[in-house]
Amino acid sequence: MKHRESIVCFEFAAVFFAAALMASCGGSDVTEQPQKEEQPQKEEQPQKEEQPQVEAPVVPPKVSLIEEHEGNTGPFKTPQDVTRSCLECHEDVGDDVVMTRHWRWLTEKKLPGGKTERYGKTNILNNYCIAVEGNWPRCTSCHIGYGWKDASFDFTNKENIDCLVCHDRTGTYKKFPTGAGYPTVEEKVFMGKKFLPPDYAKIAQNVGKTTSRNCGTCHFNGGGGDGVKHGDLDSSLLKPSEDLDVHMGGNEFTCADCHTAQKHEIRGSLYATAPMGESDSHFTCLECHKDVEHKNKKIDLHLAAVACETCHIPSFAREIPTKTWWDWSTSGKDLESGKDKFGMPLWSKKKGSFKWGKEIVPEYAWSNGTQEVYTRGKKIELTGDVLVLNKQLGSIADSGSRIAPFKVMRGKQPYDVELKQLIVPKLFGEDGFWKTFDWEKSAVLGMKTAGLKYSGSLGWIETEMYWPIHHQVAPKSSALKCGDCHFRKGRMDWKELGYEGDPMKTGVRKTGK
Repeated sequence: MKHRESIVCFEFAAVFFAAALMASCGGSDVTEQPQKEEQPQKEEQPQKEEQPQVEAPVVPPKVSLIEEHEGNTGPFKTPQDVTRSCLECHEDVGDDVVMTRHWRWLTEKKLPGGKTERYGKTNILNNYCIAVEGNWPRCTSCHIGYGWKDASFDFTNKENIDCLVCHDRTGTYKKFPTGAGYPTVEEKVFMGKKFLPPDYAKIAQNVGKTTSRNCGTCHFNGGGGDGVKHGDLDSSLLKPSEDLDVHMGGNEFTCADCHTAQKHEIRGSLYATAPMGESDSHFTCLECHKDVEHKNKKIDLHLAAVACETCHIPSFAREIPTKTWWDWSTSGKDLESGKDKFGMPLWSKKKGSFKWGKEIVPEYAWSNGTQEVYTRGKKIELTGDVLVLNKQLGSIADSGSRIAPFKVMRGKQPYDVELKQLIVPKLFGEDGFWKTFDWEKSAVLGMKTAGLKYSGSLGWIETEMYWPIHHQVAPKSSALKCGDCHFRKGRMDWKELGYEGDPMKTGVRKTGK
C-alpha cells in the first residue's frame, strides 16, 4: 500500500527487545560454541562485515546511584553470579521477568473456544534476517538472558536473566554479538570493534534505572545495524535535538517515560494483535495529550480518522539511513559491490542486495492495532504478487481505525515452491549459509531445525512488512499542513485508502460501527 498520510498515535510498536540483533544480524560467521555458565568459549575471529554500523557514543562511568548497590563487590566469576546477587534483594523480580515478552519473545492471543495462540519473534518470520530458529547464538545476543543457544534453553531458570543489559549505568557492559547473550571472557575484535570482559563488580555497583542507551543497545541496531530495521529508532535518539524529536530532545524523555512497565512487562509490542484499548501492548499519544485542542479547529476533526503521528512525523530516518529493500536471491554469488549516496553498501555476498533511504515520507494504511502475522509453517495465500508478512487489519469502515504512518520494508526471500511456505534458513554457524553459501543446504538444515517439511523446491518470493512509525516526532511548526495531504500534490493516495477521492471534495468516511 503506497499511501502517504496520517493517524492517531498507535504505540503498538516500539520496544520489543528482540526486535533487534545486537551488532549486525549476520556480520561474521563465527562457529557456534556450546555455552556453559562460565560464558562462551573462544571463537575464531570473524571476517570484516561488509555492512557498516554506526556505534553509539560511549558515556563516561557514573558513580553509584543507589547506596545499597555499593556493597556489590562480588567476587563475580560469571554473569549469573551477578544475577544471583540481584535476586537476593529483588526476589520477586525474577518471577516477573520470566513471564514477560522480553524474556520469552512470545505473546499470547486468545482464540474463540478458549484456545490460546502464541506468537512473537521466535515464530514470526520477517524480511530482514528472516528467523531466529537455527540461528540462536547470533540472534539471542539481544536476548535479556544468558545461554539461549538452541531450543533447549530453560525459560524457567531465573539465574540466566541478564539484569545488567537493562540496568548498567557505566556504559561499559556489552554482550558479544555471537555469544548467545553472554559477554566475552577475553578481549576480542568483532567487525572492527573491540569487546572486553566486563568488570562485573564495578557495573553491579553502578546499576540504576534503565536509560535510552540500554534500550537502544538492541532496539537501535535491529536487523543488522544502526537504524536498519525500524527507521524511526536509531542512535540519533541518544542525544537528539528538539527538531529531531520533541520528546527525547526537547523534553529529555527516555524510552521508559513512555514505555512504562508493570512487573517488568513493558508497554509496546510490534507483534501485538489486540485492538486499541484492549491490551497493555498499546498506548497512544492521547493518553498524555488528553485535552488536545488545535488553534485551527478543522484539525481537531481529523482526530477521528487520522493518528497523531501522521501529521507530527512527516518523515523518518532523518539523520541515519534505514534499509528499505533486501533481496536475498542475489546472495552467495560473486557480484560487483558498491555504495549508495549515503555511503551504505548495495550488496554483500552473505546477504544479497540492498536499498537504503533517508528523510523518507511514510506510507499510510488504516490501523486499529490488529494485524495478521505470518508464522513459520503457514501456507502462503497470495491475493497479488507480494506476500504481506503482517497485514494490517484496520479499514475505512472501522470507526476504531485511524490512518497511520509506516515504514514498509520490501525484499525477496526463500520459499518452498511446492509446499507454499516461507523457508526458515540456517544462516549462522559452521554449516550455515554465511559459511557455505549453499542455499539448498541452508534450507534443509533450517527447516529440519524448525520441525517443518521441505520439498526440495526452493524459489524466491517478494515480501512486504509494515513497521509502524512512532518516534522522531517533529516540533509542531514542522507538522504537516493541509496541502501536504490534500489537493493535487498531496502525499495521500486517497483511493488506495478507500475514499472515492480527496475527502475535502468527496466527503468523509462512513463507518460501520
